[in-house]
Amino acid sequence: MSEKLPQQSQNEEVDLGQLFNAIGNLFQRFFNFIGKILKGLFSLIIFIIKPLVVYFKMVAVVLIIAAILGYTLEKVKEPVYYSNMVVKPYFDSKYQLFNNINYFNSLINSENITELSNIFEIDSTDAKELVSFDIEAGPETQNDLFIEYDKYVKSIDTSLVDELSYVDYVKNRDLISGSLFAIKAKSFKSDIFPKLHEGFRKTFENDFSKHQKRVRDTTAYIERLSLTTELSRLDSIQKTYLEVIKNESKNSKLSLGLNSVLPLQEEKTATKEYELFLKEREIRNTLNYLNQKIAKENTYFDVLSSFDKVGKKDKSFEKRYSISFPIIALILILCGFLIVKAFNYIKNYE
Repeated sequence: MSEKLPQQSQNEEVDLGQLFNAIGNLFQRFFNFIGKILKGLFSLIIFIIKPLVVYFKMVAVVLIIAAILGYTLEKVKEPVYYSNMVVKPYFDSKYQLFNNINYFNSLINSENITELSNIFEIDSTDAKELVSFDIEAGPETQNDLFIEYDKYVKSIDTSLVDELSYVDYVKNRDLISGSLFAIKAKSFKSDIFPKLHEGFRKTFENDFSKHQKRVRDTTAYIERLSLTTELSRLDSIQKTYLEVIKNESKNSKLSLGLNSVLPLQEEKTATKEYELFLKEREIRNTLNYLNQKIAKENTYFDVLSSFDKVGKKDKSFEKRYSISFPIIALILILCGFLIVKAFNYIKNYE
């Protein structure tokens, strides 16, 4: 038995050695694979930038010429100005807003100056200066998104709530799902933006939004009438209870009996003044909430931030020709060298 123990320990050492060798080989292969990838990326980068180093003088001349042309175009071309307006539409007028933004841009692209001047009620000379319109989501806080998500959850089937979390809702949320929108107008004229307000007012006050407002006002009128009627009924019941209590207080000493031997005191009538008070307060709170909602949403849209009187100069990347031209020229040079390399490789391939 003593001879078997050393043999068993020796076998265990051999197995452990083989295991460690296998793990070492696995890591070695992994690091070699990573090294090949890094070496391939490095070779690709060198292959791409090598023509820029070999033909450095020619590339530098091309980039300088491109920068000079871009700078010259910036100075010669008429500057573009822009201004933003943040709005909050009501009565589903945001759908017409999105549709009209596309319509305005199509009129600008087709140079339909007459229709543009009619829509915005501006001169044709001012209408010619319009460049484009764009719309994006307005400024929103996390609290606004939580409130919007809560309204959405209450509007859908309860069985679907667990399938759509807050994160998924925000991730899959469309632009039109919001309540605030930033309208960006661009023009060659810097002081045209305040004149555009009338055109957007007519956009929000469309036939559908007017119909929605009429339905809301009619529904609110019926609900208000029902609440005031219920209040008057409660007031009448309260007055009746007060009369009953007053009469009972006057007759509280009245007693009945046979030969005044067995006096019987009159029982008091049960009333519910506190329950009526709670019901009245609930109705008045509902009525106040309804009046506040109508007062807040009594227009077709609210302007949170109007267009500036004088627009800002557009300095976006696509307008910075002195920077974009050299970058485009550099990309074209690299593509040209790669095409020549590929052509020569295919030509000399056997």
